[in-house]
Amino acid sequence: MTSALNTLLRDVQAGHRLSPDEGEYLMKTTGRDVFRVTAAADEVREEKVGDIVTYVRNQNLHVTNICKNLCGFCGFGKKATDPGAYCQDLDATRAGVRLAQERHVTEICFLSGVNPAFDLDTYTGLLTAVHEIAPDIHIHAFSPDEVAHAAKRSRCTTAEVLAALRDAGLGSLQGTAAEILIESVRKVICPRKVSGAEWVRIIREAHAMGIRTSATIMYGSYESARDQVDHMAIVREIQDDTHGFTEFIPMSYIHTNTPLYTQGVARAGATGREDLLMIAVSRLFLDNFNNVQVSWGKLGLKMTQLALLCGGNDLAGTMFTDEVSVDAGAGDASYLSPEVMERMTADLGRTLRQRTTLYDLI
Repeated sequence: MTSALNTLLRDVQAGHRLSPDEGEYLMKTTGRDVFRVTAAADEVREEKVGDIVTYVRNQNLHVTNICKNLCGFCGFGKKATDPGAYCQDLDATRAGVRLAQERHVTEICFLSGVNPAFDLDTYTGLLTAVHEIAPDIHIHAFSPDEVAHAAKRSRCTTAEVLAALRDAGLGSLQGTAAEILIESVRKVICPRKVSGAEWVRIIREAHAMGIRTSATIMYGSYESARDQVDHMAIVREIQDDTHGFTEFIPMSYIHTNTPLYTQGVARAGATGREDLLMIAVSRLFLDNFNNVQVSWGKLGLKMTQLALLCGGNDLAGTMFTDEVSVDAGAGDASYLSPEVMERMTADLGRTLRQRTTLYDLI
């Protein structure tokens, strides 16, 4: 281990807050030093949240794959006229909720395209349909991009949209559509989405209204290591001010069936080294977050287990279906049973516990 790396890791473990330059340095680690970074991150994880690995019993509902954005990193979104495009009615949503009840889930998560025809009434109607059947279930739904779209379509402010969603039963807002919050990257990978600055503004607005959110990063496509760390710096600053994020969710780019990759703009996703360092460096850099989630649908189960040794402490949810990842090329992203989670965590000497969306243990 170089003396510089040794000193930096000791300092971080003693409470030093990483600068973006230092975060970039760690993200670029190679050789056996990778394992020294991941070990330091896992020690920080142990000190901060202990040996419990959490998960939420949840179900995704995919209402539509019709999307205004058609981002280059996505294999899910379609135009309304494309073969395979769909938009379910409320009866289909209600059927999904009844199935979720049979599965004893505590969270329903809407994952859909940003349908150009949807407005605020559409989104509140979805929330109402869920709570008519399952009034106590937590709904984790909608991104800042969907909030901005609903505001534009319904000619109101984003604050009015957030208030209406909250009043209709929204439990927490998704921190998706963040991807990489650096404009030079967004112009390439998601030019039709809200800007990074607008994402930040809506997230801060939600936090100010008492609406908790997740925070995400989608890495491994077009961005640099410095872009990744600058993204984390933005998220860290918001958390300093609002304390409104529940967790940080790194999402590895699934490249296989996406236009960015097939057109030669993006590389073939993150390497295993980068996946493990993303978990580790986010744990070390985001000193104001308790929870770093490992997205098993993106990484696969064996890499997911290793990521739990790199600073990760949460296994996301059971999901039951994730068409977004599957359509992008992730073959095993549909369902993960608590029994399999238990086998993975027990093998590491860790304890699996079910949680709520807001991280209360069940």
